[in-house]
Amino acid sequence: MAGILLAGFGGQGILFAGKQLVTAGMKNGKEVSWLPSYGPEMRGGTCNCSVNIDDEPIGSPLVTTPDILLAMNKPSYDKFISKVAVGGVCIYDSSLIELSETRTDIKVAGVPATKLANDNGIPKLANCIMLGKLIKETSLFDCEYFKNALASSAKNKPELGELNAKAFMIGYNYAD
Repeated sequence: MAGILLAGFGGQGILFAGKQLVTAGMKNGKEVSWLPSYGPEMRGGTCNCSVNIDDEPIGSPLVTTPDILLAMNKPSYDKFISKVAVGGVCIYDSSLIELSETRTDIKVAGVPATKLANDNGIPKLANCIMLGKLIKETSLFDCEYFKNALASSAKNKPELGELNAKAFMIGYNYAD
């Protein structure tokens, strides 16, 4: 189904976003894997995670040629854009990444997630905005299904689940 690479700086919610995709896949009866990779810094260092969602058993959790790349900063975009499979998709945070050129053999879609998060008073939820754009552009999951899965991820803090769902819909409805 999909090999997904999510990448950015520590503190941007990359690992959380990956876990949400895996959880939604698992609840949907899919085979899944989640493999985090991050530098030694607590915040601000490099961070990425490989996510696999498939109908068949997964041979390796490492995604080296992603079908989908979610890039939340310029260094991550620069590092991984050439590895996206032909016909794949790249979702990038256009408020942090200015593209000088794009590949023509993949779909590239930007969303100013960091700016939208700040403008909507939810500065720590740019990752959920990015997930909204990812689901919109890839149809990996049904919108309502994923929004509800994301909202239910914060069982002990329902108000946070509502904010996650709000951020998700901002990204899903964003048109560039």
